[in-house]
Amino acid sequence: MRNIKSRLIIMNFLQFAVWGAYLTCVGQFLGKVGLGEYISWFYIAQGVVSIFMPAIMGIIADKYIQPQRLLGLSHLLAGGFMLVAAYFGWEASELAKVNIDNANYVADIWPIFIPYVLSVAFYMPTIALSNTVAFGTLTRAGLDYVKAFPPIRTLGTVGFIASMWFVNSVSFGLELTAQQTYMQLVMSGALGVVLGLYSFSLPQCPLSESNEEKSLVERLGLDAFVLFKSKTMAMFFIFSMLLGVSLQITNGFATPYIESFASVSDSWFASNPTMLVSISQISEALCILMTSFFLIRFGIKKVMLIAMFAWVLRFGLFGLGSTETTMGILALIMSCIVYGVAFDFFNVSGAMFVQQEAPKSMQGSAQGLFMLMTNGIGASVGTYIAGRVVDKFCAWEGGHLLSRPEYANGWQTTWFIFAGYALVVALMFMILFRYKHDPNKQMNINH
Repeated sequence: MRNIKSRLIIMNFLQFAVWGAYLTCVGQFLGKVGLGEYISWFYIAQGVVSIFMPAIMGIIADKYIQPQRLLGLSHLLAGGFMLVAAYFGWEASELAKVNIDNANYVADIWPIFIPYVLSVAFYMPTIALSNTVAFGTLTRAGLDYVKAFPPIRTLGTVGFIASMWFVNSVSFGLELTAQQTYMQLVMSGALGVVLGLYSFSLPQCPLSESNEEKSLVERLGLDAFVLFKSKTMAMFFIFSMLLGVSLQITNGFATPYIESFASVSDSWFASNPTMLVSISQISEALCILMTSFFLIRFGIKKVMLIAMFAWVLRFGLFGLGSTETTMGILALIMSCIVYGVAFDFFNVSGAMFVQQEAPKSMQGSAQGLFMLMTNGIGASVGTYIAGRVVDKFCAWEGGHLLSRPEYANGWQTTWFIFAGYALVVALMFMILFRYKHDPNKQMNINH
């Protein structure tokens, strides 16, 4: 039994280490090779593939390829494509050196972007596949996955943080650390290949033996749209999408923002933005333990409001933060700490609410719809808008994303715009979302 848990811990550690190697710092690399204006594209791609790829892979895992094997194949493909992106990233880096004195130089995005998109297209479904493998393996081992899985999943967050710290600190012999170079993509791709091979050694997860015939609409989880007939659920999903707009903004632009202070100071924090931002993931790992208590005690509306106002603080504190003063550094640190509440109280409590309110026959589809509205549509739209806002007030100069000369406080304005958006959504939610919390009603927190 202990061996099974250990093997699943390794799987989860690597699963999120692959993602942590680049998710919060790829923007720094793109800026260094003349692709800073395309940062939002890379995060939009992740949101777009999240709309349909997990559902497609779920169908395959149910009927055609055992989940652990599909997990292995997906990681091998994702890792391989990421290594291809890293190769062209290296070429772009060499060209950037040649054009270092050309202020108008812009690298060719497509050789990097296309394999990157293919990589995330095969990576994103592995998050659900790894959960399927873990739940199935624990169940067949006679273990209660409700009790056994949370510690295993927590080690996934540890893997994410470990990758962030590693790329922040190691240069691989280059002038810059991996957080600023194509080596972050090399590391992600290499870890993906390792995990792909490792997945084939995991215990077999038999295919579903159910003879129940499902339509393509049901298999893709689209039948859950019937939940929009309920005013409460419709409002919940709409506001989930509106709040999902905030999810990827700081992943894309937090580290370039913090690094921008390196142009005017030699602060340790400005040189180690990925390490600083990792406080967000540490906070996330700790706050997840409080979510069930708050949801049972206060109900979904109050918990979601806490999350929404936490997003206001997340962005507002970034606007007040800097690496040049003690108060500015404290503001950045507090913003990262607040992230745990903003992310977990929204994502985890939202998933629990959907699990409770959706009919049992479509709970899986309802969870898929929740992910579609937040990490798919919401995050994609939000990242696109964020990219346009950042481009209006900031511009790349000398490898740093700085406020434009005509906007002396361009970065601060940008973060306050995001904070203002989150505040408007919170106030609208407070007024429009109607749900009476019954503290005596048992909340299903098994998922």
